[in-house]
Amino acid sequence: MEGFNKLNKAFDGRVRMGVMSILIVNSWVSYKDLKNLLDLTDGNLASHINALEKLDYLQVKKQFIGKKPLTTYKVTPDGRRAFEEHIEGLEKLIQGTN
Repeated sequence: MEGFNKLNKAFDGRVRMGVMSILIVNSWVSYKDLKNLLDLTDGNLASHINALEKLDYLQVKKQFIGKKPLTTYKVTPDGRRAFEEHIEGLEKLIQGTN
């Protein structure tokens, strides 16, 4: 089954699907916004972000706005390609096509 072969284990969970879905349609999303949009704890979000970052699917930017730290994330070209292939695989499975 071609659709099944396109599925990426990195996106198995709802949190990683949520993170990638948000980042695919937005440029540079803050940690706080991701946490609020997905209704997650710091530890839960951080572990998923770290896993996606290790795969080079996310780019991280850390900066200060005044004296406050701001961490933002953006999907990398590799991340975009991997996620789009995953979604294509899901669509093929749902449609029952190869």
